Amino acid sequence: MASSKEYLDFVLEQLSELDDITYKAMMGEYIIYYRGKIVGGVYDDRFLVKPVKAAKNMLPEAELELPYEGAKEMLLVDNVENKEFLKELLEGVYDELPAPKKKK
Repeated sequence: MASSKEYLDFVLEQLSELDDITYKAMMGEYIIYYRGKIVGGVYDDRFLVKPVKAAKNMLPEAELELPYEGAKEMLLVDNVENKEFLKELLEGVYDELPAPKKKK
């Protein structure tokens, strides 16, 4: 099942407190970038983030879920309604995320 544009718009609105949030559509799903780094995405109308240490600390009860078959597991963010929490979460994980790959 692909994600709806409406759910993506909702997540983007919830992340609107942050500067430089972008997304890229990919096979019916959406990859979310914060300041150029991939933080997670919207998959099957679920907001998932990379399971780095800071994310695990902030989401201790979060389920690890597959964004799609064959992918690495990511943490399910079930507190998407809380803008302030999402801001803290993305700011917290940013330094642990790998730098974007250079384009050739």
